[in-house]
Amino acid sequence: MHPSPSLFLAALCLGIASAAPQLNQSLDELWSQWKATHRKLYGMNEEGWRRAVWGENMKMIEQHNREYKQKEHSFTMAMNGFGDMTNEEFRQVMNGLQIQKHKKGKVFQPPLFAEIPSSVNWRKKGYVTPTKNQGQCASGWAFSATGAIEGQMFGKTHKLVSLSEQNLLDCAWSEGNGGCSGGNMDNAFQYVKDNGGLDSEESYPYHAQLQSCKYNPENSAADITGFLTIPKTEYKLMRSVAIVGPVSAAIDASLDTFRFYDQGIYYDSNCSHEILHHGVLIVGYGFEGAELDNKKYWIVKNSWGEAWGIDGYILMAKDRDNHCGIASLASFPTV
Repeated sequence: MHPSPSLFLAALCLGIASAAPQLNQSLDELWSQWKATHRKLYGMNEEGWRRAVWGENMKMIEQHNREYKQKEHSFTMAMNGFGDMTNEEFRQVMNGLQIQKHKKGKVFQPPLFAEIPSSVNWRKKGYVTPTKNQGQCASGWAFSATGAIEGQMFGKTHKLVSLSEQNLLDCAWSEGNGGCSGGNMDNAFQYVKDNGGLDSEESYPYHAQLQSCKYNPENSAADITGFLTIPKTEYKLMRSVAIVGPVSAAIDASLDTFRFYDQGIYYDSNCSHEILHHGVLIVGYGFEGAELDNKKYWIVKNSWGEAWGIDGYILMAKDRDNHCGIASLASFPTV
């Protein structure tokens, strides 16, 4: 559901349309293809300004990729299903992390004597379910939480079962979550512990909107004993990921460079390490080139569908001053 455009935006769109009619005509075919690909339908009064927003986003992406070829960036961008949204709309619809300072889990201290490999990828070991899509619902927190629980349950049972985000959306209110209006992973873990279980995805499928709580203990596919928070350093986050498996993390996902990320190692100096908007799942880490080249990355599973990024994943800059706050609010459940 899109808010109506502001007068400023309408004026901007008129300006774009009048200033570059040839450009707009040359983009007609691309616009039509994009609408068909993403099944977009607009009312008569909406299509013009949506087209203008899309055109501005396309110009921004093309400019970034020209700069990438000049080695000014470490990643490329690409048009995707978010192309007709302003940045403000995108943040309202897709970023819904709620930070609460109480209800912290006990702190996990990764053992100092453990030998830690230079790269880890839990996908290769069967700990990670296929990419999911939260749709236009600010529920990244729920997908991050289920991903972390799925991994821990696999480590315990050697069975990978997809878990229900809809169960969390509909039922985890008493722990402080707000459905499609946002929530956080620790509160989701607390719900699963308090509730004594979480239903499987198959028994309680995702609808990207709030419904009445339909949890059925007979369909529970996971149970946890609690959760642990990870100290706010990338070094301890790395040791934790290497030892325990996929972990939940909160990041700043508000920038257009993140929204249209395509491939490469994501680094944007404007990304905040303090203002965190979105829950994701860290499933490993690695590096490009030689280990000392400072091209290290976190392997991060997002919940925006497999058409986004690298089949739904992003490689985020590692050991670059807690880029995008990836180590600021990391945690995992205990089973």
